[in-house]
Amino acid sequence: MSLIPATILTGFLGSGKTTLLKRVLQEAHGQKIAVIENEFGEENIDNDILVADTNEQIIQMSNGCICCTIREDLRTTLKDLAEKKRKGELDFERVVIETTGLADPGPVTQTFFMDDEIAESYLLDSILTLVDAKHANQQLNDRQEARRQVGFADQMFISKADLVTEPELDALMHRLKHMNPRAPIKAVHFGEVGLDEVFDLRGFNLNAKLDIDPDFLKDEHSHDHAHAHEHGHGHDHVHDEHCDHPAHHHHDDDVKSFVFRSDRAFDPVKLEDFLGAILNIYGPRMLRYKGVLHMKGTDRKVIFQGVHQLMGSDMGPPWAEGEVRQSKMVFIGIDLPKDILIQGLEQSLV
Repeated sequence: MSLIPATILTGFLGSGKTTLLKRVLQEAHGQKIAVIENEFGEENIDNDILVADTNEQIIQMSNGCICCTIREDLRTTLKDLAEKKRKGELDFERVVIETTGLADPGPVTQTFFMDDEIAESYLLDSILTLVDAKHANQQLNDRQEARRQVGFADQMFISKADLVTEPELDALMHRLKHMNPRAPIKAVHFGEVGLDEVFDLRGFNLNAKLDIDPDFLKDEHSHDHAHAHEHGHGHDHVHDEHCDHPAHHHHDDDVKSFVFRSDRAFDPVKLEDFLGAILNIYGPRMLRYKGVLHMKGTDRKVIFQGVHQLMGSDMGPPWAEGEVRQSKMVFIGIDLPKDILIQGLEQSLV
């Protein structure tokens, strides 16, 4: 049986997760989706429920979708669903997990990697984070969970954008990009999210793409890149004194990102030792990290990515004829010691 794709939907209280879910479930896309809710919100998805077996806490809807609440824990629920699908008792093609507004997506994400049984049935596709434009700044200032949700995202949707001014929206997008430059950000009005922007994003694929908006790195870090060429690396200063963007001086988020690049090859043994040591110490604070690496001893790209202490790597495609062999890595985490990381990475180069 092929793996069941799973999407984690996260976002702070009131950011519109249920609205997005309802739209996804009601749209006539011919897909059968199982939704796992950490709690049924006030807006229960009950418009056209066929079967409500309170004992099972699985609700089947007339369009073939299913909803269930987590009873004990996510693992049990995922195993139950997979087993019922195998036995032909339930018919669904993918799973969406809606976390509570206060949840840290870390443990939910780790379930897909730590548990062999889950890993044999499911493929984690991506983490989608909804951000409420009107209240985001306050939430990001006050609540680490809100900042972590941004750090974990593979894709961010900003809801309620019509309730703020254009400059406010720009400043918010800028702030989110500094926290997580690898997730595309899109302001949405809820009727408008295409399913292709929600499903099959393959945010957890080990693929050779490292999507960091190159303009984001270029605009305000151009002075940084001038010295980058002398030292063979460039990394973007998350807080940049030369930047006069209005969003910059009001907050200093603990969730930050930085990018490391180098044209020199990595020594595989040194790099593995260094990353292993870093994960041991800082793993819990490392939310997401990904890289496309130029390694000594191979003509292929090496792709790696991870969540907390869980890191995977894979051989990617060969470097193309004439392609500049350059390592690019992005790290997103809570108060990560950027200088230690950069120094260690530089010492791992050949």
